[in-house]
Amino acid sequence: MLRKIRLTAAVIFFTLITLLFLDFTGTIHQWFGWMAKIQFLPALLAVNIGIVIGLVVLTLLFGRIYCSVICPLGVFQDVVSWIAGKQKKNRFSYSPAVSWLRYGILAMFILAMIGGFGSLLALLAPYSAYGRIASNLFAPFYQWANNGLAYLAERMDSYAFYTVDVWMKGIATFSIAIITFIVLAILAWRNGRTYCNTICPVGTILGFLARYSYFKPVIDTEKCNGCGLCARNCKAACIDTKEHRIDYSRCVACMDCIGKCRRNALKYVPGQSLPKKQVETTTSPSASASVLPSASAPATEKSAASRRHFLSAATLFAVSATLKAQVKPEKNVDGGLAPIEDKQKPERLTPITPPGSLSARNFTGHCTACQLCVSVCTNQVLRPSSNLMTLMQPEMSYELGYCRPECTKCADVCPTSAIQPISVADKSAIQIGHAVWIKDLCVVNTDGVDCGNCARHCPTAAIQMVPKDPEAPDSPKIPVINTERCIGCGACEHLCPSRPLSAIYVEGHEMHRTI
Repeated sequence: MLRKIRLTAAVIFFTLITLLFLDFTGTIHQWFGWMAKIQFLPALLAVNIGIVIGLVVLTLLFGRIYCSVICPLGVFQDVVSWIAGKQKKNRFSYSPAVSWLRYGILAMFILAMIGGFGSLLALLAPYSAYGRIASNLFAPFYQWANNGLAYLAERMDSYAFYTVDVWMKGIATFSIAIITFIVLAILAWRNGRTYCNTICPVGTILGFLARYSYFKPVIDTEKCNGCGLCARNCKAACIDTKEHRIDYSRCVACMDCIGKCRRNALKYVPGQSLPKKQVETTTSPSASASVLPSASAPATEKSAASRRHFLSAATLFAVSATLKAQVKPEKNVDGGLAPIEDKQKPERLTPITPPGSLSARNFTGHCTACQLCVSVCTNQVLRPSSNLMTLMQPEMSYELGYCRPECTKCADVCPTSAIQPISVADKSAIQIGHAVWIKDLCVVNTDGVDCGNCARHCPTAAIQMVPKDPEAPDSPKIPVINTERCIGCGACEHLCPSRPLSAIYVEGHEMHRTI
């Protein structure tokens, strides 16, 4: 019963958290956005003390329930491991903990957090790693399915669905997502929760607390006959049946061992009520000498073939997503069917961060690069950075759209307070940058035609058109920018007809201010 409850809760959490990264409308976030905010690292960076204390108490009471139910990356590994288990039963074995690697990575993670190295945090954080996988690999298929439904609905005179562009938001982030997916899939396919118990810093922290949890699975030595069935079904490789020991720092409280024991020798009870030997959490030197057969032992032909098929499918999945994400929906043309050249990203001295992020320093210090804000940006403004210091963290650019003053989706979904919640009124008054005009690129000077596109579409009326020649009122008009009114939304940059570079672009501000 405990295992069924755990599985049901894990499936619900995993499905809804995945949908948070797939849903581009923001509807699901209104109901289940709290699931992202109760993830351990986002809650810690947001200084949400209540959630952090709640997760600590949960672990001290029941063990690493967080890892087996709430963490989407942990459940993802369980899904892969479950598929592998269909091909080969009883495939795990006990192995001693690699403590030096676990605590070494945790120390590096803490130093990166203190030093503000967001890229390293983003690579190691489990929630962020799964977010990149979902938003870069799963989301394109979700969007293509939506576009297919929109096509069919349109043929039936229904507009219940609308099409969306499917595009690659960042090559570096996409590549890291593919590598992460393949590495985690291989580790989970072969050895279950290897990543969680050797690399994941959140798993190491919670594992330390889980050693002192009140409820835990314990072995009744009077009933146990040493068959090893529990150890061969333990995806955390933490049950030493020879010594009747369970390493609770690695146990994720999945209850699989309890369901597999045929003699009812394993129970999930208060650990303090049993003799010390049965709840020992450390591994003695003699334990390593009594290790069960290694999981790396030669597999059967059937198992090897199944593994090759799985890895081939994963590779084809990644290549397919890479190729299709690079395909543009259509070639844009003007009224005369002349092709329109794509815009290029300008060289900005200071990157633009979203309204609500307060400053570049606050944003990089709190962002875990989970890509949740990128997923919900319907204006295609947010995309992962390729800069080494802010790698994978979102930055703004206006080649495909501009930051509409009425949209606050990124601030609504951010779980770490890297983008703090703001209202529409607040956003219209937050200056994230200012527009800069380049006269040598303006069509008024290059083609000798009237334009004024930037001034017509500026939502704050920060751009005025004035005669190019002050002494000739009838001369072509050029833009003049009032930087005190400009909020840096990028409407002027996006809608400027100059190609490939806009004649007017937005330069970011290190510190945002209210105007």
